[in-house]
Amino acid sequence: MCGIIGYAGHRPAVPVVIEGLRRLEYRGYDSAGVAFVQNRELNTVRAEGKLAALEERLAGCPNTVATTGMGHTRWATHGVPAERNAHPHKSNDGSLAIVHNGIIENYQELKNDLLAKGYVFHSETDTEVLANLIAEGRKHTATTLDAFAWALRQAHGAYAVALTTPEEPDVLYAARLSAPLILGVGTGENFVASDIPAFLPYTRDVVFLEDGELVRLDAHSWKVMRIADLSAVDKPVHHIQWDMQAAQKGGYKHFMLKEIFEQPKVVTDCLAGRVDWAREEVTLPELAALPVPKRLHIVACGTSLHAGMWGKHLLESWAKVPVSVEIASEFRYRDILLDPEDMVLVISQSGETADTLAGLRIAREKGVKVAGLCNVVGSSIAREADAVIYTQAGPEISVASTKAMCSQMVLLTLLALYWGRRKATLADDVRHEALSALRKLPGQLESALPGMRDEAQQLARTYSKARSFFYLGRGHCFPLALEGALKLKEISYIHAEGYASGEMKHGPIALIDPEFPTFALALADDLFPKVKSNIEEVQARRGKVIALTNPGVEVRVDNPWVVPAAWGPLAAFVALPALQLFSYEAADYLGKDVDQPRNLAKSVTVE
Repeated sequence: MCGIIGYAGHRPAVPVVIEGLRRLEYRGYDSAGVAFVQNRELNTVRAEGKLAALEERLAGCPNTVATTGMGHTRWATHGVPAERNAHPHKSNDGSLAIVHNGIIENYQELKNDLLAKGYVFHSETDTEVLANLIAEGRKHTATTLDAFAWALRQAHGAYAVALTTPEEPDVLYAARLSAPLILGVGTGENFVASDIPAFLPYTRDVVFLEDGELVRLDAHSWKVMRIADLSAVDKPVHHIQWDMQAAQKGGYKHFMLKEIFEQPKVVTDCLAGRVDWAREEVTLPELAALPVPKRLHIVACGTSLHAGMWGKHLLESWAKVPVSVEIASEFRYRDILLDPEDMVLVISQSGETADTLAGLRIAREKGVKVAGLCNVVGSSIAREADAVIYTQAGPEISVASTKAMCSQMVLLTLLALYWGRRKATLADDVRHEALSALRKLPGQLESALPGMRDEAQQLARTYSKARSFFYLGRGHCFPLALEGALKLKEISYIHAEGYASGEMKHGPIALIDPEFPTFALALADDLFPKVKSNIEEVQARRGKVIALTNPGVEVRVDNPWVVPAAWGPLAAFVALPALQLFSYEAADYLGKDVDQPRNLAKSVTVE
């Protein structure tokens, strides 16, 4: 959840660290802090709240000339959001400071042992326990490196952690276990961070650290070792193609709005190199070595789960592969029945989602092939899956995921077409229509998005006083109803629930009244007559209705919202940004923090 940035180089470290934290602010925002060594003295500056509060604190500090430092933006797991719980945390003796992302599951046992030895704690965090554990290890080992590894071997759970000490003022240590951490390799400077954008202005050369690895870095060198025995690990350096423009707002008010409007390009990028348009064939070489599964288990969380639910319809219809869609946090704690001929498909934008990653590992332990669908090159899921398909959506900065879902849906569409062709279950006319519709999508979305935003603005103002919403959909529109409800509540804080339209009569319809509006997906498909009946049931209880529909569809509601039609289930690609824009405009009109909604973080890397 939290964001870590460490720097060792030739520049003043604090400004570099603050700049990196700003790019990681989407990962955490309860508090922030920095640590650096100056004149052999370990300094920490921390503040509760947004990064601006930390910058105000630093403005009152004397000029810092340290060229090595580290910083952290926090999303609370242990201890309430408060300055005392903000990172970095020092050891009791002031000999070191650490920043930490993750959860030390056995922190209470470790803390009890340290309390018995006379250590005092000033926070409720597991991080302060780890800092003092390292200090304790320093009493019994030859070097800080040895003490760091000794302490980490006792810590159970998940962590990405960085350490600085006056003993070695130009050196940083960092390590990871089940939490993202990346090394950035520059010229006369090196970085460690939770995510690539933190150091992207300075280098595109990265080293992906694996679980159980530790790195020592200074301005001119870096060395990766195994935590278990400090043996050296040879690591390749990868060159990343991202540029900083991809992480800027580009004139839009919020990253979320920018990323909604990037979806035409996302579709284009996802299709690039994956479709032979002349032969009307999908090519997914990443999966060529794997058989088409007897049964597919899609494992995901949140928005990625909704993408998987939508993809289930296409995979079963076109590829005739039975599909179960599993909430990752439930999947990992069940007695899962998997056949050797099954496959697990894990979907995660970041490739670091803790529950999804755990599901991947369970499947592999059971001997089942795992495919990963993710956006981040070199992420944990990408490295641990038997095969990985990159969505190629580019960096997604807003906490509320938008273009990531679009990209996942494109790849699920291609997967259904690919397996359908391999199994000879896909009719030629369906393949032709689907590929033709995919090819038209970018231009169709490009033309439609400005007008859709105008309509979303008007509707958002009309319904801004609503305290609750229903979202209704049938068939492939049911997952969209779930996603529309999720987007509205996570960024506008208006309560919303998505339902399969036919389920309304089984209880929820009791809530309908004139103050409880419904957003119905009423697209021009075979299920429209059923949806229309459900809308009429809502209207009979005097409920107001927004109906997202297509040209030529006759539906009498308070607010019909007509969007361009697309072929078959691919109509979802037009409906999706409409749902996103309605949520965005509602949140913006209500003055909410759109890109960093309260209590949420971009990458859920702890349970």
